Amino acid sequence: MTEARQFVNPEQSGYVGFANLPNQVHRKSVKKGFEFTLMVVGESGLGKSTLVNSLFLTDLYPERHIPSASEKIDQTVKIDASTVEIEERGVKLRLTVVDTPGFGDSLNSTDCFKPIIQYIDDQFERYLNDESGLNRRHIIDNRVHCCFYFVNPSSHGLKPLDIAFMKAVHHKVNIVPVLAKADTLTQLEVTTLKRKILDQIDEFGIRIYPLPDCDSDEDEDYKEQCRQLKNAVPFAVVGANTIIEVKGRKVRGRMYPWGVVEVENPEHCDFIKLRTMLITHMQDLQEVTQESHYENYRAEKLANGGSIKHGKSTGSVDRMENGGDYSDKERELKQKEAELRRMQERLARMQAEIESKKPQHIQNGDLKSQDL
Repeated sequence: MTEARQFVNPEQSGYVGFANLPNQVHRKSVKKGFEFTLMVVGESGLGKSTLVNSLFLTDLYPERHIPSASEKIDQTVKIDASTVEIEERGVKLRLTVVDTPGFGDSLNSTDCFKPIIQYIDDQFERYLNDESGLNRRHIIDNRVHCCFYFVNPSSHGLKPLDIAFMKAVHHKVNIVPVLAKADTLTQLEVTTLKRKILDQIDEFGIRIYPLPDCDSDEDEDYKEQCRQLKNAVPFAVVGANTIIEVKGRKVRGRMYPWGVVEVENPEHCDFIKLRTMLITHMQDLQEVTQESHYENYRAEKLANGGSIKHGKSTGSVDRMENGGDYSDKERELKQKEAELRRMQERLARMQAEIESKKPQHIQNGDLKSQDL
């Protein structure tokens, strides 16, 4: 017989061990992975796709079609969502980038941002339906957590379209203003344009994403990092996917006749600050989306009498009644509703039989009414 081994406590005597709770959360989070949705909005030609590919060192648009000038005449705003799984040192990130080709390209751009607002609301509605359904363990969070809004560097500030869009969505999504193609401006022009954009944001009451304040017990390096990130808003960025060799070292940048612009050089642009802000405060962006924007949508939905029954929207009910396609969750709900209807019909038949027999029993004296 093998002798049973005695359980060995890996901790020291007098040590409970709840200090390891953060390690449990870390292991569970790493195993589950992370989800994040980033939306990029701005005029065509401002380098949105290049910047996103530079941020995450991946190619999100391998087969992208760039429309010609004639095609742009009749083009409307489209929603192009691309999802990619990124893994770094064992940590998995399910990144969804929502692009908006066609935004601001037409002569009349009055209603060009309505499809964008509809998309944001649809993701809130989808999450609310899933949250109200039966299987709430594996909800995929497709809500837009952050929106990079690209400002044209040649516009001398915010245009009426920029102001109208940000005022329409600032209570639905975290807006981070980005000054595109900063290498077309001098350092003085960048500083002047940043100040003007911030003044316009304050003037028109636009709420952009506020970087969280540091706690008093944080180290000085983190406080200094947060201070520099706050001072960099709006972020003047340059995107590039080309590797250039400069003085014996390889850098990501753009080569011009007068020199090289290094994308990841803080002295050349705010690209590295934008990426640091996004990665460092990714959890906070998700929390603000959950606790502020989503709760506002949910409260407004309930206040207007739009509560969800059985986790289905009206569209899914109509689709099920018309015999169209439906998901596994909707199929399961349909089966449960059918079973409930059969039980109600069976109960109604039993009640009718009892009611039909009651006068006869009372008349013959075989059974008293209270016995029923």
